[in-house]
Amino acid sequence: MSWSKVFTAIKGAVSETGETIADNQAIRIMDQELREAGSEINAAKTELTGIMAKRKGLERKVDDLSKKSAEHEGYAGDALAKGDEDLARDICERIGGFEEQLETEKSLLQSFINSEANLKANLKKAEGRLKHLTQQQDVLKATEAVQKAQSTVANRFSGSSSKMGGAMDSLERIRKRQQERSDRFTSAEELASETSGDDLDRRMKEAGVGGAKSKTDDIFARLKAKG
Repeated sequence: MSWSKVFTAIKGAVSETGETIADNQAIRIMDQELREAGSEINAAKTELTGIMAKRKGLERKVDDLSKKSAEHEGYAGDALAKGDEDLARDICERIGGFEEQLETEKSLLQSFINSEANLKANLKKAEGRLKHLTQQQDVLKATEAVQKAQSTVANRFSGSSSKMGGAMDSLERIRKRQQERSDRFTSAEELASETSGDDLDRRMKEAGVGGAKSKTDDIFARLKAKG
């Protein structure tokens, strides 16, 4: 292999390693960003609870001022019924103060209602986006883990393929050697049989030559002749 090819291979490996480090760093950065986004959402929820509490306080105040205004209108009517116009005028002046304060509180209340509605809507969007990003991150992490496992298996198999090939060759040599031994044992048994005369006896028996007839055959033949 030329030095240029070696350099190219090393450069490619370094580049791949750099990309892997960058990807891992990107995942860690995304983890941190999602945690920060979650913290900001929780902080916004805290602010929202404060706005809601103030809105409820203003609602009670507006309700209280409305009741006082209506109550004093009744008082003014009673004063006029008794012919005490001065008292009725003073009561009407107080009612004017109630109504002026009521308008101010109503305006402030509406502002809190609008802020609360906008914050709720924005929080809902933020939580939905955070949930979506978290799910996508889980998919990325799972995919990364699977691909790393596949890469590990592939690298180990590639690295051990030559060893596996050597093991298969060794098994084949052992099988051949064992078969050769078996053939030698069989040949030795055949040779010993021929040398001892056992093979000739076997051949004669198979051909029906030589050997004494059994007594059963003689008895059977005699009885058959008498019949």
